Amino acid sequence: MHPALWISKTGLDAAQTDVAVISNNLANASTVGFKKDRAIFEDLLYQNINQPGGRSSADTELPSGLMVGAGSKVVATQKSHTQGNMLTTENSLDMLVNGRGFFEVLQPDGTIAYTRNGQFTLNDQGQVVTPGAGFLLQPEITVPEDAQQITVSQDGEVSVTINGEAEPQVLGQITISDFINATGLQPIGQNLYVESAVSGAPIQGVPGLQGLGSVVQGALETSNVNVTEELVNLIESQRLYEMNSKVISAVDSMLGQVIQQL
Repeated sequence: MHPALWISKTGLDAAQTDVAVISNNLANASTVGFKKDRAIFEDLLYQNINQPGGRSSADTELPSGLMVGAGSKVVATQKSHTQGNMLTTENSLDMLVNGRGFFEVLQPDGTIAYTRNGQFTLNDQGQVVTPGAGFLLQPEITVPEDAQQITVSQDGEVSVTINGEAEPQVLGQITISDFINATGLQPIGQNLYVESAVSGAPIQGVPGLQGLGSVVQGALETSNVNVTEELVNLIESQRLYEMNSKVISAVDSMLGQVIQQL
């Protein structure tokens, strides 16, 4: 079997994975708090036919070797945690982290997940939860039934105005968490991430302090996907796929010519 067939096959697989990553970015261009991915490529092992620096005679050595590559593969997908744009909503339960950090939510199994999506709502108990799965925001915040207005300060303090009371009532303090290697967080869907072995332990703190971002009420963070950039990347990956297909066609033509003549 001609080695170029297998090499081009690895190129097709890598390009196909890259297209899948780009398509996921484009599909989530309107997802609040979404962070785009990029595929990381790596070349495969080389067949070392002649070692560089090997002896070519008693007094000379090879200035360069003869090594034939085996193709490429996608070894990782890397999240880009750059800040998305601010979308003003005027909804009192919409919150944005302006800077580093993630909101904490409680999953049904008792573990903590992390999200940049501050699109919160209330459940039937008055607790602040995520809009999709209804996971509780941590630390837990419960809004009284007679609350007139909810206010969230930049440092995450939540207070409400009660009908008939002059002074606002403080309900609790929102904390956010950051990670040494946020790229190492494991995405699990529903705009959530969980801690992994390479992300480091969560560094919890009050918004606006110790390098953490501040909370902006009445705003959301849009996806950081640049649609134009992703479309250019898609064209590039498509052309890469076509070129590897051309190599397979060329090798097939070469083998067919040899078979016909022999």
